[in-house]
This record gives sequence, C-alpha cells and structure tokens, in this order.
Amino acid sequence: MSTVLETIVGGTRYLEKRGIEDARRNMQILVAHQLGCTRMALYLQFDRPLLENELAPLRELLKKRGEGHPIQHLVGSVCFLRRDFKTDARALIPRPETEELAELILRQNLPDSLTALDMGCGSGVLGLTLAAERPNWNLTLADVSPDALALTRENLTALEIPNAEAIHSDLFSQIPSSFHLIAANLPYVPETDRPSLSREVLHDPPLALFSGPDGLDLLRQFIPAAHSHLHPGGLIALEIGHDQASHVSHLLQQSGFAEIQIHNDLSGIPRFPIARRPL
Repeated sequence: MSTVLETIVGGTRYLEKRGIEDARRNMQILVAHQLGCTRMALYLQFDRPLLENELAPLRELLKKRGEGHPIQHLVGSVCFLRRDFKTDARALIPRPETEELAELILRQNLPDSLTALDMGCGSGVLGLTLAAERPNWNLTLADVSPDALALTRENLTALEIPNAEAIHSDLFSQIPSSFHLIAANLPYVPETDRPSLSREVLHDPPLALFSGPDGLDLLRQFIPAAHSHLHPGGLIALEIGHDQASHVSHLLQQSGFAEIQIHNDLSGIPRFPIARRPL
C-alpha cells in the first residue's frame, strides 16, 4: 500500500522516463483528480495510504499520460480565467495564449452593451468567458464542427450563461447579422509543421489545428468576410501563429481595417492582432 506522497514520487519518475514535461505537476493533477481534491489539498494528506480501488484507475490514467494523452483529456476539464470548462477530444485544448486574448479584449474600450461573435469557438472558452464577464453583451459562438459545438453547449449549460448562443456555421455561411466585436482563434498551424508537433497536440482535432501550407488559408477567407459583418467602428481581435503577424497585418489592411495593432503574448511573441472597421 502506497501513501499519497509515495504515489506522487513514483508516478513522477514514470512520467519523466517517458518524456513528459512538468512530470511532478502532471502526477499531482492526476492524484488530485482521483481523490476529488485540489492539488494544494494533497499537501495535507501526504501520509494517507491509497487503497487499491483508488490506485487501479490512477494507474490507467498514468499509463495514458505516459503515452502522450493530454492531461486535460484525462481529467476532463481545464481552468480558463478562473472558470472550469469541460474539455475532451472534440475540440482544441484551450491554451494559455487564448486566456491572454480574452483578457486583452476585456481591457478594450468597448460599450457596456454590444453584440459579439466568437468564430471557431471550439469548446467555447473564449466566447463564454466574454459573456460571463460582460453580462450585458450578447455573444454568438459559431463553429463548423458539430462535435465542438456540442461541447460548447455543454459548457454553456454547465456555466448557466444566459447571454450566449451556439450555432453551426462554416465561417459566416449561417451568420446573417453584424456585430460590434468579432473574436477568433482559428486554426493557424501550417500543414508542413504536422511532423514536428508534440504527441499531446496531435490529440487535438486536425480540423482545429491546420489551415493550409502556411497556416493562413482560413484567415484569408475570414478577415475580408469579418469586415463586412462588423458594424462601422467595430473591433476584430485574433490569435495567430508565432510568425504570422506581418502577413495578417497586411490581410487586415487589404480588407479595409484601420487602427491595426499587434499585441505580444507574455513570451514577447506578436500574437494578437486587433483592428477596427472605420466609421
């Protein structure tokens, strides 16, 4: 019979041997998930013996993590700006950069009441966070993937957010209205990068990752269409790849946008273009 601490130490070694980054934190998350507590609560029960009915499912989770299954899929949730969202293989695992995009949007000088669109919503973390933080905004969340939309609707229901709706649309094909704000974290990974991606990333749906040879195919369609679906003075806010800032800035300019700014992420990478449709 192993204690909580012994289980964490042994599991950490197992994950390290299999090339899992931040192995101890991963193991703590798995143990906390199995015990139904927080990671911090583990420190108060390091000497607690774990029973076989607790260890058996934990071993299965540990094996899958060692094989490269994302930790978020194994525990079934992710924390995004202080809220827990359900996440699984139906949609892209939310990245910390998308949290930065949400915070950036919330810092903009925007009206207390507006209509907004989250295009390519995936699990819904961006659009639902904006709706929860701004109860007077009306959010539309759209995605081409029925599976991703089902996940969005599950999160919408679980979080009890009344000012948001999810609709199925291939870009703007089913979206007739215009908005004051359009936000998007569309697929931007080049197909040529596929062989170099990590095991964890490759568990995301390919539809949510890849966008042509240079990663910009969808943005070339989306940006001009977004201009025509924004009210005059409306704002577009994007998340893009690490080397795409100049290309996207040019696309925005060509499509008639003004006040184009590229904001860096916390690593100093130009990641978040923001621009306005002129009045």
